[in-house]
Amino acid sequence: MKAPTTNLWRASAAPFSAAALQTDLQVDLAVIGSGFTGNAAGLEAARMGAKVVVLEAETVGHGGSGRNVGLANAGLWLPPETVIAQMGDGPGRRLIAALAAAPERVYTTIAREGIDCEATRNGTLHLAHSPAGFRDLADRHRQGLAFGAPLQLLDAAETARRTGSTAFHGALFDPRAGTIQPLAYARGLARAAQRAGAMIHEASPVTALARQGDQWVLRCNGHTVTAKAVLIATNAYHLGLQAFAPQYVPVSYCQFATAPLNRPEILPGGEGCWDTAMVMSSFRIDQAGRMILGGIGNAEGALGPVHAAWARRKLAAVYPALKDVPFEHGWRGRIAMTSDHVPKILEVGPNAFACFGYSGRGIGPGTVFGTESARALLTGDRSNLPVAPVSAHRESMTGPRAAWVEAGAGLVHATAERV
Repeated sequence: MKAPTTNLWRASAAPFSAAALQTDLQVDLAVIGSGFTGNAAGLEAARMGAKVVVLEAETVGHGGSGRNVGLANAGLWLPPETVIAQMGDGPGRRLIAALAAAPERVYTTIAREGIDCEATRNGTLHLAHSPAGFRDLADRHRQGLAFGAPLQLLDAAETARRTGSTAFHGALFDPRAGTIQPLAYARGLARAAQRAGAMIHEASPVTALARQGDQWVLRCNGHTVTAKAVLIATNAYHLGLQAFAPQYVPVSYCQFATAPLNRPEILPGGEGCWDTAMVMSSFRIDQAGRMILGGIGNAEGALGPVHAAWARRKLAAVYPALKDVPFEHGWRGRIAMTSDHVPKILEVGPNAFACFGYSGRGIGPGTVFGTESARALLTGDRSNLPVAPVSAHRESMTGPRAAWVEAGAGLVHATAERV
């Protein structure tokens, strides 16, 4: 049976459209990319009274923001002690604090701007797929409490009650987090930015970017945009402008969604879930009752049938009652992964940043990085940036490393959950 290839988020989000750029402009801030980061930046700049334009090559949320799992998590995949070991005490604590508050920033913005995006702040469950996974969660629990996070370590029985599945050995519950419809959030940020005075243009790829005197000059649709500051917010969907391309390892993540179900015993509390496996998987229920299951892998590539077959087995393994329920939607997105799994703000020139490398945590970090980058670029005050800008970031062998991740995911998915 052929796997479905339609993106649920595009099928269920309220439509949005914006005209292509058709004139020359002079602005305070030009933003390239209209996802979480770019739209959050555009919204903040407009709220500050700046003249701002957001230029999107495709459509708002076309990239990772419209293909996200929809988990509005606090923090990174990395536990806090690892963040500090890699970054140092001061910078590490700065990033930990910024991303601990990221879900609050997301949900406050949603409420303030009236964004209709299925916002559900009932926490997330990090699920132990094995006894070793539960030991890892216990250590993360210890570290989280030491840094002030209100985490709860759940045993297997409580995890089964909350998930409706006996497949897990325990879980780490984070009440700060929650779920959203990610494309609806990205589009909602764009609408809010427009209301505040930002200009949003779709079908407007930037084909040239250069510093001229004390300003930046962008070429787009045959027109010129002159800007005092620039934010590149393309992340894993950067097009053209190779001199300004962020470096990362592109990792694919695929998702599959059922039709709406009437299964109140599954995730009765409405939490979003992901597991401790090296080749991670996730699942959640949307407000219509659809089961959405995802995992590392490119469903649109050569191993697509392998990933799709795994999803069917995985669903049956976690929820045997759903073993014959078909998937109606299937899609894939790219994650910008850095070697240290820490997001970057690259200073590409005077008054110009590129934000990238959220390593699969786009919603909270994208909102924080976009908002604070806009403020820093417009005011010159960098004290609230979650990380200090760097002048260079290099990733080696990105193509081979991406192929290795896909091959590894394919091998695991070819053999996992078989009986």
